[in-house]
Amino acid sequence: MSMRSYSAFMSHISLRREEEKERRRAEIIDAAEALYAEIGWDAVTMDRVARRARLSRALIYVYFQDRNELLLAITQRALEELRQRFLAAVSSQPRGLDQTQAIGRAYVLFQQEKPHRFDACSRYHAHCTTGQPTDDACMLAGDAAIAVIVQALQQGQADGSIRRDLGNPVQVCVTLWAFTHGLIQIGSNKAQEIARLGVGYPELMEGSFAMLRNLLAAKPGA
Repeated sequence: MSMRSYSAFMSHISLRREEEKERRRAEIIDAAEALYAEIGWDAVTMDRVARRARLSRALIYVYFQDRNELLLAITQRALEELRQRFLAAVSSQPRGLDQTQAIGRAYVLFQQEKPHRFDACSRYHAHCTTGQPTDDACMLAGDAAIAVIVQALQQGQADGSIRRDLGNPVQVCVTLWAFTHGLIQIGSNKAQEIARLGVGYPELMEGSFAMLRNLLAAKPGA
């Protein structure tokens, strides 16, 4: 075997090993996420993940140091999915105001369809506020999702559908995120309490989005 052939062979072997590592890593994340959706993250253990993935506990630790690393991997998936949902939401809306509202609705639907992924994002953001080290992959995925919202706000200011006096689009984005996230939390965790006050979840959402739209919308002649 020539030196060139040997190098090509070794490159092929290295590539196959890397692909196998990525496949095995994805299988472990799949198992952890399935358990997360079924029993909640607090009940997920490395032993349970190993049994679900049909792998040894020792092998799980080769890929993930602890539960926190597994949670970060799930969170990265969640944030990447969120970005894709935001992009899909804005794709059929030409005006920035409508894009922004569509993103808000996509966020609500994300929580309803993937509550465990929404919870993973919430846990990650709570982790960040404690001053502990953040994960670069999650941070980049989160920034990419936020960038879609900021772009929609900028588009709205450019096309005249969103007020120009709102200030920094990034700050407005964070405000909208905080408002919508809190709204989802109240709607999902305090449904009985708000129902006792005569407010239904659908009405709460629709009324809140209408209020946000009115706050964002450029006024005629402005």
